[in-house]
Amino acid sequence: MPQGLGGRAQAGEGAEAPAGPIWARIRDALAEEIREGRWATGERLPSETALAARFGVNRHTLRRATAALAEAGLVHVRRGAGATVTHATTDYPISRRTRFSENLRAAGREPTRRILSLETQAASRAEAEALEIARGAPVHVYEGLTLADGVPMAVARTVFPAAALPGLPEALRETGSITAALAAGGVADYTRRWTRMTACRPGVLIARHLMIPETTPLLRAESLSEDAAGRPVEYGLTWFCTDRTPLLIAEPGAAPEQRSA
Repeated sequence: MPQGLGGRAQAGEGAEAPAGPIWARIRDALAEEIREGRWATGERLPSETALAARFGVNRHTLRRATAALAEAGLVHVRRGAGATVTHATTDYPISRRTRFSENLRAAGREPTRRILSLETQAASRAEAEALEIARGAPVHVYEGLTLADGVPMAVARTVFPAAALPGLPEALRETGSITAALAAGGVADYTRRWTRMTACRPGVLIARHLMIPETTPLLRAESLSEDAAGRPVEYGLTWFCTDRTPLLIAEPGAAPEQRSA
């Protein structure tokens, strides 16, 4: 029996040829295999040479197919490093108690946090207004990358009032957890006061950290959290790669079962 695209058998000699350009059929074949789990998240696809030979096409056609996979958020393509699978998604509930690590663990994924920078500086006007402190007052500024099973999910810039939480930088470096660092500073519980979401494009640096093209649309969440007494303790901006982290908004107890696809 004749072999179809990617080595799949066709129905017979008289079978009608698949519609659409060859690069689109290669894209669809690889996308199906990614979704079926042939390659794990973070694993590289075979080399361009190997895939071009498999599909019987030139490398230009193959590159167009992998570029389309990247546009769909299924792979990240880096010059000289090939295409890496990034298809796994995890719902991220936005609620009064939004906790990155807990959400990922509930979906059966392993959360990690990578500190990009952590320093104390003067509060900007927006930061001061949100945290209800004087403009120019000291704040701890954390910039970090959040990952699930080693795959980048979001980039965050989070600001804390330094006077209320003097030991937070050391606790955050030691624990790698914002919740644990706040607890070490006496904030046993905190809740989200508000979240504002807007669509945006990543800059060069954010795109590099998230391993996505600069044309990929992101969702930016600006948020403020407060302690049990209503005092602001955390003001932040988070850039979500929404093809990996769909945001879920639901009333307490009404959210669908957590999923990771």
